[in-house]
Amino acid sequence: MDLFSEAHSLGILTEFYDGQGQRRATDEAALKIIVEAFPRPTPHRLLSGAIVIRSGQPARSRLSDDAKLPVGWVIKQGDAEIAKGEASEALVDWPADLPVGSYRLELSDSSSYREELPLLVTPEKAFGGDFDRVWLLAVQLYGIRSRRNWGMGDFTDLATLIELCAGLGADGVGLNPLHALFDDRPGDFSPYAPNSRLFLNALYVDVEQAPGFRNGPDRKLLEPLRQAELVDYQGVAALKWPALRAAFDAFMTTPDSAEAAEFKTYRAERGELLARFTCFEVLRHRFQQPWWNWPEEWRQPDAARCAALLNGPDRREADFVAYVQWLAERQLRHCKDLAHRLGMKVGLYLDVAVGVQSDGFDAWNEQGAISRTLSVGAPPDPLNTVGQNWGLAGFNAPGLELKNFEPFREMIRASMRHAGAIRLDHVLGLKRLYLVPHGFPAKQGAYVQMPFDALLAATAIESDANDCIVIGEDLGTVPEGFREQMADWGLWSYKVMIFERDDNGRFRDVDAYPPNALVTLNTHDLSTYAGWRTFGDLKTKRGLDIDPGETDEERWRALGLWDEVLRHNGIQDHDVLSAVSFLSRTRSRLLAVSLEDLLEVVDQPNIPGTIDEHPNWRRKMPLDLEDIAAMTSVEALKAVTADRISPASA
Repeated sequence: MDLFSEAHSLGILTEFYDGQGQRRATDEAALKIIVEAFPRPTPHRLLSGAIVIRSGQPARSRLSDDAKLPVGWVIKQGDAEIAKGEASEALVDWPADLPVGSYRLELSDSSSYREELPLLVTPEKAFGGDFDRVWLLAVQLYGIRSRRNWGMGDFTDLATLIELCAGLGADGVGLNPLHALFDDRPGDFSPYAPNSRLFLNALYVDVEQAPGFRNGPDRKLLEPLRQAELVDYQGVAALKWPALRAAFDAFMTTPDSAEAAEFKTYRAERGELLARFTCFEVLRHRFQQPWWNWPEEWRQPDAARCAALLNGPDRREADFVAYVQWLAERQLRHCKDLAHRLGMKVGLYLDVAVGVQSDGFDAWNEQGAISRTLSVGAPPDPLNTVGQNWGLAGFNAPGLELKNFEPFREMIRASMRHAGAIRLDHVLGLKRLYLVPHGFPAKQGAYVQMPFDALLAATAIESDANDCIVIGEDLGTVPEGFREQMADWGLWSYKVMIFERDDNGRFRDVDAYPPNALVTLNTHDLSTYAGWRTFGDLKTKRGLDIDPGETDEERWRALGLWDEVLRHNGIQDHDVLSAVSFLSRTRSRLLAVSLEDLLEVVDQPNIPGTIDEHPNWRRKMPLDLEDIAAMTSVEALKAVTADRISPASA
């Protein structure tokens, strides 16, 4: 099979039209790397791919023309045989009474050809929520300033925020990704570039709440971190890690305590996955280089070797890694439970990054399903004429299919464990991913088709099991029918006011917003409302020699059109509460209001395309958490969100 035929068999599109309408063909050298990065799937000769059976819908598939009838089939879950049968016609009727879950389908035709495929049995739709219309406060947790934290927001601050939101009538708190990052890399603190999406960022732990904690750091070291305008991650880590180790040492001297029993239960529940993570972290710190350069015996996760490591000389270090993750899970679970006790309809709304760092745990742990030599990105478009390379490794379709989509389910399950809603960043990646080989320019990438139906089915299974709403970040241009298919599976859309405009630039009215959507003024990658109205974003980008994609004249026109739609709805002012009032009137069931907007912050959390030029993911709020309620127009905010305040939170 030649290179291009092999690429086609793997769902790689060797030609495509970019965002500028130009036809592009992937360079052969780049294409070879993409092809070699994918595992070789089982050929599909009898069926076209994974089977999805939705509750309440016909469970029927058509065999390919190459199938030699009759075709026998067996459905297995693990080693257990669940059902079997034989098809003497091209249409196969699957059992209608299979419980929701993941299975393997084994087929063989009369020529003795055999193949194996995933079979997913799903609820009809993802979880849809049990509320009408509510609102959430969106927060960058790291940026919370308080008089008790150690220089960045933590899970105790989050608990305080939940109580604050309950008093405001909000039904949840929306957060940046809480994924585990690397703890020893200066400048490596983007929440969207994680070490692992399966575990939590340890710097959010409130050390003072850790079992075993005794004494905090010297106030002379602590106060500068609290007072700084930007989060000093290295400084915070320099205080937290020694304090966590001291707490751990004290904790290990009380093996009969209730907390020790809880820790033991946690480790048993998280099982092999936690064991592999602790193993990886020990090895990463030992070897101080990417995992593919480790000694040969450690380049692949191995259960027996990990068990030996965890019970050998490195046991205490591994125990410490597990202890810190237990603390993070424990404190985040407390926040979830607090929101539930306060009657919040959503509780925590968590963001899920589109990929992971190639030298992190997830890429080591799932080498078949995650391609470390490829980066997710985007082809050239009018705003990014050379394309984009986000530097993140993503899933690949053949690897996911070989593992029954379990790595994907495990990833979203990790966030759903504590959330009433999650947002999948770049949800278009469930249908197709633009992948760029390392060392090649972004324009030399290729689109790769993903098993959209199967990934939607896997999402619905986890969403229903965890009572968690799923919102897809579907901004920009998406393929025809994409949003309709997403909605058919019960995934919600993501509507950002700044983008909700017709072909003439006019802002869409309240009736144009769909019910099953989260609506918001902006995102972390866009200007704050105050920055938008004052042209602060345009000035900042020009100062960084970045084309803002908009002239002052175009911004004046946009502001005029926005004021026009506000007045059309009887809203005479155009401050942030007026904007919130407009969005609150939409039919969309979730409204997210950012804390930056309420506090009239001008600078945005992140400017895409910058690294050191702008303080991305470091900006703190201008007020201490303890002062926010007093400085915010609580009654005015309640007034503009009044029709979204549920009786439980009123």
